[in-house]
Amino acid sequence: MNRYRINEIKLELGESLESLGGKIRKKLEKQTGKKVQVEEAEAVRISIDSRKGRVIKVVTADFSCPQRLNLPAPPDTGYEIPWVGAEADFRGAASDAGEESSLSRPVIVGFGPCGMFCGLVLARAGLKPIIIERGQDVDSRTKAVEEFWNGGNLNPESNVQFGEGGAGTFSDGKLNTGIKDPRIRFVLETFVEAGADPYILLDARPHIGTDVLKKVVKNIRKEIISLGGEVRFETRLDAIKGAGIFNRGRFLLENSDGQEPACLAEGKVAPLVLKTSKGDIAASTVVLAIGHSARDTVRMLYDLGFAMEPKPFSMGVRVQHTQELIDKGTYGEFAGHPELPPAYYKLSTRAKDGRGVYSFCMCPGGEIVNASSQEGGVVTNGMSNHDRDSGFANSGILVDVRPEDYGGGPLDGIAFQERYEHLAFVNGGANYTLPETTWGLYRDNQPEAAAVINSLPPFVAEDIREAMPVFGRKIKGFDKDDTVIKAIESRSSSPVRILRDRDSLRAVGDICQGRQPDRIAANSEARDPATGQPEHFACAIYPGGEGAGYAGGITSAACDGIKIAEQIINSILSN
Repeated sequence: MNRYRINEIKLELGESLESLGGKIRKKLEKQTGKKVQVEEAEAVRISIDSRKGRVIKVVTADFSCPQRLNLPAPPDTGYEIPWVGAEADFRGAASDAGEESSLSRPVIVGFGPCGMFCGLVLARAGLKPIIIERGQDVDSRTKAVEEFWNGGNLNPESNVQFGEGGAGTFSDGKLNTGIKDPRIRFVLETFVEAGADPYILLDARPHIGTDVLKKVVKNIRKEIISLGGEVRFETRLDAIKGAGIFNRGRFLLENSDGQEPACLAEGKVAPLVLKTSKGDIAASTVVLAIGHSARDTVRMLYDLGFAMEPKPFSMGVRVQHTQELIDKGTYGEFAGHPELPPAYYKLSTRAKDGRGVYSFCMCPGGEIVNASSQEGGVVTNGMSNHDRDSGFANSGILVDVRPEDYGGGPLDGIAFQERYEHLAFVNGGANYTLPETTWGLYRDNQPEAAAVINSLPPFVAEDIREAMPVFGRKIKGFDKDDTVIKAIESRSSSPVRILRDRDSLRAVGDICQGRQPDRIAANSEARDPATGQPEHFACAIYPGGEGAGYAGGITSAACDGIKIAEQIINSILSN
């Protein structure tokens, strides 16, 4: 029996998946002019198509058939940790070293999607990672966030951006991504194992929801701990001792007395020391999964010599409508049908100045929340629970920001974000209230809209004014006068990329103390200046995820963390 995959099977609203086999057979018989036997039809992806004045379900399905057909076989979406068979060998090597200290365990900085999945894969491989997270566990973090939203003080260490699960915990928990990666299925299946709705394995626009995601991240943490890993909350990385000191291809570490540590004299690997808010951690392998809001950490790494480059990002506002308006504008007469989820939209246009303007992180049935993480600055985000039943829809309306807009230096984008977040803080009353207005007042540049308009770069404010009527022609009512607008949406992505070697994923930097040599692959492979032979660095540092500029969302950040875990294990097993 042959197994095939077929796309674009269309079901009307009200048609059950039980009719899938018959639909596939009819489509194939129409195409081939021959009778076709279809068995064991199974939906693998379901989307909603609301174009052309009708609303249908579009299904990708796998099925069995004894005949030879001109169709592809289902792709192999299974992901297996490639080093499971060698796990015992590694554990034995660690045991032979005679130490169970942090030196023989990878240390991960950050417990968002990148750090979480890196830690989970390493833990399943037997490496017992140590994970540090500046924020609190999800229960304590939720309490701190809710107190802040209710008028309490901002906790700069544990908030919507920092804490267990990362910034994605207080969001819609969207899992759709633009990347193509065999690890995606593993990420989704892991979420389901940890308590997410199994429908995310079928949904073309999968989401978990903040209420469920809080349980999911806690369960993943419990698995990591059960496998020997550690997760240390309220532990902020403040410095890396020894980084930037380079000698014959090795990072060196000085003892407190300034002498070379004994481990070098004994021929052992020289560790780094991570200086944290809860004490020192010696490490030879470090993953920097710091998230896009850890600006103090990025500045510290830059000062240590990590190579960085500016990157484009976006800024704008959050807009809010009733979900009913978006449903009617998207589904038309089918709005309210029990099979239809709250409608999602994705809008884009190009302004006269050539910049892209687009909707971002659209949250059906959600709410706009205050996502501030820095004292003296405010920022918005969108959040929704699993059922998306708030009655409101929101999204960011963002405008391209380019390095030339903010100076072009590696850290200039961070300073640009901070400047406008502080303006929004002041314009909102200097009490962490988000500046707010309506579209009608914003469009007409009324004084009541000044708090929002003046919280934006002028080109961003103008391009949003140009784009909203365009979006109103795509979704009727999108540009209604009473549409709520709040500022500022500025954390769509990191404005800086921490450079890493393409093959090894390890950090790149100017690592000769006090000099600026050619940029080389730090922690990768060097040449002994005396012999010319390859020589490995003593310590490996891997920047990853959104904060390092290599991901844009929960799923892509998780996949990047998995790739780093693979590199770590393969590097260990090859030595």
